Amino acid sequence: MPSTMTPSLFSPQPADTLAESLKRAFGFESFRPGQEAIVRDALAGRDLLAIMPTGGGKSLCFQLPAILKPGVTLVVSPLIALMQDQVRQLIDNGIAATFINSSLASGEAAARFAGLLRGDFKLLYLAPERLLQSEFLNVTLPRIAASPGISAIVIDEAHCVSEWGHDFRPEYRQLAQVRSRCPDTPWHAFTATATPRVREDILVQLALRKPATHLASFNRPNLQYAVREKQRHTYDELLALSRTSDAAGIVYCLSRKRVDELSAKLQEDGVRALPYHAGLEADERRRNQEAFIRDDAQVVVATIAFGMGINKPDVRWVVHYDLPRTLESYYQESGRAGRDGDPAQCILFFGAGDIRTAEFLIEQKIDPVSGEPLEAEQRIARHQLRQVLNYAESTECRRAIQLRYFGESFDPPCNACDNCLQPRELKDWTVPAQQYLSCVARLAQRRERFGAAYLIEILRGGQSQKLIDRGHESLSVFGIGKEHSVDEWRHLARALVQQGLVDETQDGYPVAILNAQSWQVLRGERKIMIAEALQRPRKKKGKREPSPGEELTADVALFETLRSLRKRLADENGLPPYVIFHDATLREIAARKPTTLDEFATIAGVGQRKLEKYGELFIAAVRGDAISG
Repeated sequence: MPSTMTPSLFSPQPADTLAESLKRAFGFESFRPGQEAIVRDALAGRDLLAIMPTGGGKSLCFQLPAILKPGVTLVVSPLIALMQDQVRQLIDNGIAATFINSSLASGEAAARFAGLLRGDFKLLYLAPERLLQSEFLNVTLPRIAASPGISAIVIDEAHCVSEWGHDFRPEYRQLAQVRSRCPDTPWHAFTATATPRVREDILVQLALRKPATHLASFNRPNLQYAVREKQRHTYDELLALSRTSDAAGIVYCLSRKRVDELSAKLQEDGVRALPYHAGLEADERRRNQEAFIRDDAQVVVATIAFGMGINKPDVRWVVHYDLPRTLESYYQESGRAGRDGDPAQCILFFGAGDIRTAEFLIEQKIDPVSGEPLEAEQRIARHQLRQVLNYAESTECRRAIQLRYFGESFDPPCNACDNCLQPRELKDWTVPAQQYLSCVARLAQRRERFGAAYLIEILRGGQSQKLIDRGHESLSVFGIGKEHSVDEWRHLARALVQQGLVDETQDGYPVAILNAQSWQVLRGERKIMIAEALQRPRKKKGKREPSPGEELTADVALFETLRSLRKRLADENGLPPYVIFHDATLREIAARKPTTLDEFATIAGVGQRKLEKYGELFIAAVRGDAISG
C-alpha cells in the first residue's frame, strides 16, 4: 500500500447511464441480482439496510453511489485488514479512496485528512473507534460536512451492532450518536449475515429512518456442502484435498494447539500451509495473512480469529476440522469459499469427540470472580450446539437447514450437498426409540423430567449414586438398552428431536418432553428410521472430474501463463493477485484470446483503469510475445 493516496484517474461522465458508469468504474456489463435496486435507493438519498450474502457484491452497492454523488462517503469498517483490502482494490480501479486507522503514523494521517478536506477522495474508511473520538466528532466531522460534504455514512459489517450477532462489537452500539451531528446525511447499513432478530436490532440501534430494506437470498448455489465422519484417515483426506490442485483453502480448528499441529504436519507433507491464531505475535499473523492473500501460501490453518478481514475471492475450499460453535458462524466461515462465484467445497468433519469437547468448553463459561457458572451464557451455548448437531447429523438438505436458520425457505434437492447427492441408508430404530420415550413417560408419571444424558444412564443401567438415591433403578426401563453405546443413544436422542418426535425445553438445562407424535411411536403407529453413521465419501470410478473452481478453457496453458503474469505484476505493485484480475477474468481471457484493446475491454472485470494499466501486457501474453520482467 503506497504511503500517500493520489486522486483517481477515474471520473464519471455526466452523460453516462448507470450501466455505463458500472462498466467504466468496475468493468462489469451488468449488475448482479439485487445490486441495482440498492444503488438506486442509495443515489436517491434514502437510509437503507441491505443484507447480501458473501460474494453477492455488497461493497459495490455503496462504492458506485459514492463516486457518482458529490462529496465523500464515510465507511465504518471493523477491521484494519478489511478497510485496507477494499481501499487498494478501489485505487487499482482508479477510484480515489483512503483509510485512516491506527496503522498510520500521525503525519500520514494528517496528510490524508488534508487531502480529504481538499476533496481528493470519494471514500474514507475508518474504524468506529476513530469516528467516535471526541476530536473527530466535534472538529473533523463538521469540517468534512462543510467541505467537501458527506454524501453518506456507510456501516459495513452492520451485524456487529447486535449482541445477537456472531461478531458483536460494543463500539458499533454507540454509532447512533453520530446521527445528531449529521442529521440530513443518509445512513446505509450492509452485512452478509443476519437472522431476523439481528436485522431488527440493526434497525433500532442505528436509528435508521424509514429505510429501504433489501434482503437478498442467503443461498450460495456455487458452494457444495458435506459433513464427513471424523476418523483415523481424516488427515489423509485433508492432505489429498490440499494436493488435488494448487487451489487456496482454509482449515478451521477449535484450538490453537490443533492449528499449530495441523499446519506443521501439512508443511512436513509439502503443503504451503501457515498457522493463524490469537496466540501468535501480531507481526507473524500479519505476515501469514499477507502470504495467503498474495498466493505465497496455499493453505491457512486457523481458529475463528481468521477470516473476517479477508476478501480473497478465489478460496476453493473451506474445511472445518472441528465442530463450529454456532450454525451462523459456520455459514459465515464456510462462506469464505467461492466469493468469486466459482464452485467451491465446504466440508465439516464431525465425530462424537467433538461433542464432548464442545460440552466441556460450555462448562468452562464461569464467572471469573465468583467461580459460579454463567448459566445464561451456558444455556445459549447449549442451544447453539444442538443446532449445529442437528445440522451435522441430519439427513435433510444441508442448504435447506442453513437457509431456514436465516428465515428463508428452500425446496430441496439442492444437488450440491452430500445429503442430496448421496442420501444415506436409513435403519429401523423403532424399538430403541420406544424404549427411550417410555423412559421419559415413566419419569413423567413420577412428575420428574430429565435431559438425554440422564435418560441414557437409566436405559444403560448406570450405577451412579444420584440414580440410586432417586430410586430409578426400580424403573421397568432400567438397563433395557445396554446393547447400545452411549454415542448410539445420543445419536437417537438428537434424531428424535430433529424429527419432532420429542420436545426439549429451551430454558435452563434442556429436558425431554413427550408430544403427540411421541405417543404415536409408543403405540406402534409410527416407524422410526434414522440414517446410518456418516461415511467416507464414495470414490467415483472413471475419468477424474474437475476440482472445485476448475473449468475447461480454450487454452489451459495460457490460463497458467496469465496467472504467472498476474502474480508478477501483483508482487511488483505490492498487491494481492486478485486485485489485478479474478480467476474468472483470466479464464475468459484464455478462452476468448483478445488481441486488441477494444476486444480486451469487453472482458468481464476489465474497467477503464485496468484496461489502461494492464491491457497491453495481457494482450502480449495472449499473443505469446516475450514479456520483460
